Amino acid sequence: MKVLLVKDVKNLGKAGEIKEVKDGYGRNFLVARGLAKVATPQVIEEWKAEQERKAAEEAAELERLGKEKAALEAAEIRIEKPKAPIGIRGSVTNADIAKAIKEQLDIDLDRHKIELKKPLKSEGLHTVEVKLGHGIHAAVKVDVVAVEE
Repeated sequence: MKVLLVKDVKNLGKAGEIKEVKDGYGRNFLVARGLAKVATPQVIEEWKAEQERKAAEEAAELERLGKEKAALEAAEIRIEKPKAPIGIRGSVTNADIAKAIKEQLDIDLDRHKIELKKPLKSEGLHTVEVKLGHGIHAAVKVDVVAVEE
């Protein structure tokens, strides 16, 4: 019996491979547990179409992330904090940076993707790393400015 592996199966093969297995093993174990499908021409065509769709989605996602990276690295994010006798009052957190990016560049980022080793507590230009996904990282310039209340 020929089966199309839907998931990786130890000692048999990786997802997407077509393997020849014994009828009982294929029907009672692989197909019953959702690890494989019987390899009919229709199932193979559906699998190929699904893989092409996933590849197209991933390519579109990578293109979008590349544009976001370029926009983030070209811009300088300005964050205003109340002035204190020395420096600024409070600190700038990754949530503040995410909010400023949303307001200034209209790019919606999760605050957990912004890597701050510690909150920014001084005025000036700081460089912050942002993980966008798929191994794409952007170095964002954040300008912290103290303003009179």
